Amino acid sequence: MSDVLTLMDEWGPERVVCVSDTRTGMRGVLVIDNTARGMGKGGMRMSASLTVAEVARLARVMTYKWAGVDLFFGGAKAGIMADPGSPDREAILRSFVRALSQEIPRQYVAGLDMGLTERDAAIVQDELADRGAAVGTPHVLGGMPYDELGVTGYGVAEAADAAARHAGSSLRGARVAVQGFGAVGHAAARRLAELGATVVAVSTAHGALHDPDGLDVGRLLHLRAEAGDAVVKEYGGGRLLEVGAELLVPADVLVPAALQDVIDEDIAASVQAGIVVEGANLPTSPAAQRVLAARGVTVVPDFVANAGGVVAAGFAMDARYSAFRPDQDAVFAAVSTKMRENTEKVLEAARAQGTTTHEAALALAQGRVRAAMELKGRLRR
Repeated sequence: MSDVLTLMDEWGPERVVCVSDTRTGMRGVLVIDNTARGMGKGGMRMSASLTVAEVARLARVMTYKWAGVDLFFGGAKAGIMADPGSPDREAILRSFVRALSQEIPRQYVAGLDMGLTERDAAIVQDELADRGAAVGTPHVLGGMPYDELGVTGYGVAEAADAAARHAGSSLRGARVAVQGFGAVGHAAARRLAELGATVVAVSTAHGALHDPDGLDVGRLLHLRAEAGDAVVKEYGGGRLLEVGAELLVPADVLVPAALQDVIDEDIAASVQAGIVVEGANLPTSPAAQRVLAARGVTVVPDFVANAGGVVAAGFAMDARYSAFRPDQDAVFAAVSTKMRENTEKVLEAARAQGTTTHEAALALAQGRVRAAMELKGRLRR
């Protein structure tokens, strides 16, 4: 309990609910971080190495992400400690959501995160017999499968283009390295290519694929559908490097879109890209952020760059009980507008204040959350 208590500060978390089930072996946690601007909303992940601290950290990112795009939900995150490849996966998931039936969907609505798919969102709805229990469900169920549609990655690419324009250039002809070729990375690469960028590196758990002359993104996308993470081995061109090498290849733009904590001080000192757009949550440490800023590298922070998913989730939340699907064209248009506006706003604020972009983005988000807390009488006078 003392470990959980150490997670609490002036912002939250407001509630940490740990659940378990002996029969299935399920162990999991729900962290509701701050609801001053609305009910808890955030993804649900499944990982064999999950920790409460990890989920709490991600719930805080969601607090700032919702505030950063000025949409009215609060930060929350859920996690299940289990192998996503387990044959008991569905039973474990059902056990988890049953255990949280007092919280879902009144206090928290589930979404998708690492290790879970659109079908899992459908299972959450089924287990609780409530269409409002989860978003991100398959199209056939009337939902918006935003991972399948690649909304987050699309927004990352829009943020990258805005950052390039802010620097007085554009993505057309720019060399881009993408770490990760999963739900976010592959969609970012697709949109980056549409915007005229040359994708020179991508990576998966099987390795990093690099071609300084550019990779065929269309072929990569086709192979990914067939081979999954083995796409980098099946491509048959370029050079296969160790995982992590993609962060350091010659490039104009780097998109870390895989895991958290991948860029430390040493890597930050060696990154060759002039623009880093954080597609993943928490990919850079505070020390790395300071190194990048000192080197003149423009960084678009995670809760700005990858907030396209929460914009889509906002539409999906409105449509949970509707007979009509959300308008996908309207969603993509809103994502583009929000990502570009917020990127420009944060980069300008960092320049004016002489701070890192993370500090500028954090100040913006915290200001909005604090204003809501003040109005609701949640702050000590």
